Amino acid sequence: MANNLYITTTEAQSGKSLITLGVMELLLQHIPNVGFFRPIIARDEDRDIEMIRSYFNLEFDYELMYGCKGERALDLITNGQQDVLLSQILEKYKVLEERCDFVLCEGTDYRGITSSFEFDINAEIATMLNCPVLLVINGKGKSLERINDSIRFSKEVFAEKECLVVATIINRLEGKYEEKDTYSIPENTILTSPTVSNVKNMLRAEVMYGEEYLNRNIEGYTVATSHKILPQLKNKHLVVTTGDREDVIFTSAVSFVAKKGKNVSGIVLSGNHALSEDVLMLLRNIEMFHVPILRCSDNIYSVIAQIQKMYSEITPYDERKVLTSLQIFERHINREALQQAIEFSKPHSITPKMFEYSLIAQARRDKVRIVLPEGNEERVLKAAEIVCKRDFAHLILLGNPQQITEKINRLDLNLDDVEIIDPKESPKLEEFAQQYYEMRKHKGLSLDVSREVVTNENYFGTLLVHNEEADGMVSGSVHTTAQTIRPALQIVGTSEGSSIVSSVFFMCLRNRVLVYGDCAINPNPTAEQLAEIAIASGETAKIFGIDPRIAMLSYSTGASGKGIDVEKVAQATQIAQDKNSGLLLEGPIQYDAAVDLEVAKTKLPDSKVAGRATVFVFPDLNTGNNTYKAVQRSTGALAIGPVLQGLKKPINDLSRGCTVTDIVNTIAITAIQAQRSRQS
Repeated sequence: MANNLYITTTEAQSGKSLITLGVMELLLQHIPNVGFFRPIIARDEDRDIEMIRSYFNLEFDYELMYGCKGERALDLITNGQQDVLLSQILEKYKVLEERCDFVLCEGTDYRGITSSFEFDINAEIATMLNCPVLLVINGKGKSLERINDSIRFSKEVFAEKECLVVATIINRLEGKYEEKDTYSIPENTILTSPTVSNVKNMLRAEVMYGEEYLNRNIEGYTVATSHKILPQLKNKHLVVTTGDREDVIFTSAVSFVAKKGKNVSGIVLSGNHALSEDVLMLLRNIEMFHVPILRCSDNIYSVIAQIQKMYSEITPYDERKVLTSLQIFERHINREALQQAIEFSKPHSITPKMFEYSLIAQARRDKVRIVLPEGNEERVLKAAEIVCKRDFAHLILLGNPQQITEKINRLDLNLDDVEIIDPKESPKLEEFAQQYYEMRKHKGLSLDVSREVVTNENYFGTLLVHNEEADGMVSGSVHTTAQTIRPALQIVGTSEGSSIVSSVFFMCLRNRVLVYGDCAINPNPTAEQLAEIAIASGETAKIFGIDPRIAMLSYSTGASGKGIDVEKVAQATQIAQDKNSGLLLEGPIQYDAAVDLEVAKTKLPDSKVAGRATVFVFPDLNTGNNTYKAVQRSTGALAIGPVLQGLKKPINDLSRGCTVTDIVNTIAITAIQAQRSRQS
């Protein structure tokens, strides 16, 4: 089995970073501890190292992740000391290798070292590290004959060095390429278009305003030198002007926020003029003005000349390009075939990243419809774009379509495939009002009040789920738990055999995922309710690929302690076992005995759960909520949830402090629950 792979190319701007991202994600779905290594880097701060390190949360020091800097490598090669260079690279590689299960290597960029011998040095390094090679060919503007020649020549060089090429990827190719172990990827405008961040780095410019918007894509540039500025502005263009032209800045700002204006991508000011604090204050007070402004000390002619040479890069924090790269890789590469070609084996442990990827992969198998009532919330819209790019659910946004569309445009998001519904204007409104009235008239609800209630996005979204026009719902980023759950209880109701709604968190530790319940809903459950939470939590664990070994937690293990709280847990354990004799369940049990095999040998030596528990049921909300937060904050664990259980249809609640990643994960979880609901 291979424990490494070398990605290399034959020329610059081949799109190697896209391939590296896709392969790294593929590896992390199966291998818990993957390292990333670049034998030679052209810059002191290598962007690919930072991109892979930050996006995939690799915990290796930057210095461990490269072998030699470009200037030093060039000096050694030109002075006939290539052996010294290779020894230095090997020495640093071996230090990283000792800490990893697998190392992904990425070759040089054909920018820092003289390209005439760069291909050969990559082949030498791959041979030295005993790395199978994944070859990347730039197919842009090339005939099939020329591509075939390039592949044949490259394979011959590697064969001479007894180095195996496991697969070839032709990037930026128009059309298909049909050969065994060869894949093709078409060009993508998002990836080939530079961002304002690329301009900033190239010009070494200062950010005067809007640093958080540097990842806006640029599809052209406009030089604004005349006084008639407005006709010159174009969507997604970079505006270049002199530093004293405040009129250009404010005209661009007004055009950007206007309903039918032009959404420029950024502004570059040439020369040494700085924006005054008065101008900056006015810009900060223009709502939704999401345009970065750069200042470059060079004159305008020099700035234009540099911009004309500009090329696109995927920078470490350009999440949009990273996600686009992963989406393209998934769509065009046969991942199973590539995995077999690399020949790596699956481990027994699971990392947080592996769990997150498994959620998306599972959700993608049978795409369902998820409704998002908070369609005007920025985090929800950003999460929706990620879901669309990863292509694992069909989304429905609720809210005013015009307002949502304007916000999507201002945020520079691509949500073309998302359906937007305004509950107040929906043709379903009267039908839903009548339905809700029939459900609640025994409580004194009138039809007029029902019509008003169902215009609320949470109620409307829940009715979409109830009527099977959506398969699940995710809300709570701006609403309280009660505002999300109340409509679910009134309209959807609890599932057969459930008397309560409860919740779990998936606690993703360094090398395993645990299930904690209930940490969000029930303050002081009875023994019967605690038993129901245990059974439901075990079922939830199974749905998400976690073998349930359930610990009913208490301050006492076995029969060692007494008290009302211990007795409640003991009673709940017995009730759960009576209802489902097949459960692996232990209680009462203390947390240390549940997770630590050495403690378990002393306290419960014959237990099948003690020391191996994967599902933890807390006796009350106070204990559960504090424990999950303590573990999360103390260990850096990723806490995914709360995931609701006990409802007829999947509806999940977000924390109002949730991140975009939290929303994406919750949508994936809801989609998987909906798949299970369809099957039952």
